[in-house]
Amino acid sequence: MNIKKGWFFMSPKQQILVVDDDANIREILRIQLENKDYSVLEAVNGKKAIETVLIHPNIDLIILDIMMPVLSGIDACTEIRKISSVPILFLTAKSKVNDKAVAYANGGDDYLVKPFSQAELIMKTQSLLRRYVIYKGKTEDKTLSSEIRIQDILIDPTNHIVFRDNQKIDLTDTEYQVLMHLVKNNGKANDAQAIYEGVWNEKFFPNSTNTIMVHILNLRKKLELDYNNPTIIRTIWGKGYQIDEI
Repeated sequence: MNIKKGWFFMSPKQQILVVDDDANIREILRIQLENKDYSVLEAVNGKKAIETVLIHPNIDLIILDIMMPVLSGIDACTEIRKISSVPILFLTAKSKVNDKAVAYANGGDDYLVKPFSQAELIMKTQSLLRRYVIYKGKTEDKTLSSEIRIQDILIDPTNHIVFRDNQKIDLTDTEYQVLMHLVKNNGKANDAQAIYEGVWNEKFFPNSTNTIMVHILNLRKKLELDYNNPTIIRTIWGKGYQIDEI
């Protein structure tokens, strides 16, 4: 509750869904998040997570364990992506690059490896929530208010929708933000650092390169007619990725 000049204000809390079959981990996450003034919902497996999203469509973030009974985090994420673009932070003991690639390929936005520090959890939570607010249009870029055409791809920046032949292409909010970063910088090659710092608004570290590579690959699979020979998001060797001038 905020107090200002004798008036009382109740700021709406951002709502986070924590999904893990381990009750102790759910409790730790709930305490850490509530201490930062977030509202927390809980689910014990992927199936319950989907049910919770259907009941609470305004959830702002999902923290989702991967290895769970009944329905895994990966499968749950795939189903949630059919109904929601809410950011999803995977929580897992797996740390190999291939594990991260699978998580991103199935609609995840970020990845937190167990054991994790409270500082890292809060940093990733705040970053995903901040970008989601932008994605939902609360700080719309007025210079990109009209439709944008790239070859046979049509982007509607007002509604954050991408089409091909009048068919919607489902992008996660992170994929859309990466795409729009390249659109805003069209005609110019962007390396992994420029994309990461422009989209994530965080300091770039060498291992962040893998995150960018996976998101670019996912975008190409969704946007390109032949993702092995991309013509929309081109690789400029030694410089980065580029969408040609629009």
